[in-house]
Amino acid sequence: MTIVPILVLALGTFAFRFGGTLLRDRFTLPDRVRELLSTGAIVLLVALIATSTLAKGHAFAGWALPAGVAVGGLLAWRKAPFVVVVLAAAATTALLRLAGVA
Repeated sequence: MTIVPILVLALGTFAFRFGGTLLRDRFTLPDRVRELLSTGAIVLLVALIATSTLAKGHAFAGWALPAGVAVGGLLAWRKAPFVVVVLAAAATTALLRLAGVA
């Protein structure tokens, strides 16, 4: 019976996306609201990155993973190609773990 919740979530997701497309031209948001929505999205993304990087279960994830994420973030900020960002972040984390940095 797991198919029912999956279908409900899929239908809800489709309704939100389709509704956004239909309502886009019906009203306009003030510039301040657009700025706040943009800032809110960035804050949520940073919070997700922080929690997934720094925590593993209920404990600290160690220093290798945050270092890899920092390298990836720095390269992304410098507009490196996506493949380079991912490979450098993974290599940094793997090499630090290989060196014994937890």
